[in-house]
Amino acid sequence: MTRWLITGAGGMLGTALRAALAGRQPVALGRADLDVTERGAVEKALATHRPDVVLNAAAYTAVDAAETEHAAAYAGNAEGPAVLAAACAGAGARLLHVSTDYVFSGDATAPYEPGDPTGPRTVYGASKLAGEQAVLAASPRHHVVRTAWLYGAGGPNFVSTMARLAREGRDPDVVDDQCGSPTWAADLAAALVELGGSDVPGGVLHFAGGGRTTWFGLARAVFEELGADPQRVRPCGTDRFPRPAPRPAYSVLGDGAWRAAGLTPPRSWRAALSAAFAAEGDALRGR
Repeated sequence: MTRWLITGAGGMLGTALRAALAGRQPVALGRADLDVTERGAVEKALATHRPDVVLNAAAYTAVDAAETEHAAAYAGNAEGPAVLAAACAGAGARLLHVSTDYVFSGDATAPYEPGDPTGPRTVYGASKLAGEQAVLAASPRHHVVRTAWLYGAGGPNFVSTMARLAREGRDPDVVDDQCGSPTWAADLAAALVELGGSDVPGGVLHFAGGGRTTWFGLARAVFEELGADPQRVRPCGTDRFPRPAPRPAYSVLGDGAWRAAGLTPPRSWRAALSAAFAAEGDALRGR
């Protein structure tokens, strides 16, 4: 039986991973249980629990704050994964590390594939890329799985924000010039568990919701799921919401390598959104 260990188990993806592994008795360690930047603590955890597969959902995710909090961003996204990857290699465990579309420049016109040139434009993206490089250097068995536009019941996210606005009767202006693939955390968790139980060689893979939309399109879809009039959502440009960290205009991740590996392809982002509200509707609505 495969022994699983989850780091960052208290966050949105960590919550989904715990659910995906229900019945398999994973070791779930949140931030208070394990600081992945502490080499001694990480090595002790691996020696104690002897996992076959480690799923790393621990990360620094404050994209805008990272522009000034360089040290914190690199600690969470580069130093932590480096420590974890080295310790896993030493203990004979496979590491599945989750990364992001922000490692790319965001100016493509076709879906990004794993081998495409990276070019992060934010501190957050640069710190995540550094983490990827450390993980891949530590062992050829390790995996980096990039995803994008993640949402779910385990933490604040765009979908839950739009659901709250719909419930409150507010009519939001939402950016319509950024394109990506919304990804339900439960789908990503199931994909990571499938990958962890496979014999797919290590390296970089992409997993995100199938198809593409804009934040405006996603917001209207959320309103539709709640039975609210989607016309209440109005489109606008990125210039209406200036942020410290520039957002990628194009964040679509190609799933060609994932499919070629024989893994289950992602379902369409729209079908996943309906499934998310059917399974986690109260949590996504903030009830």
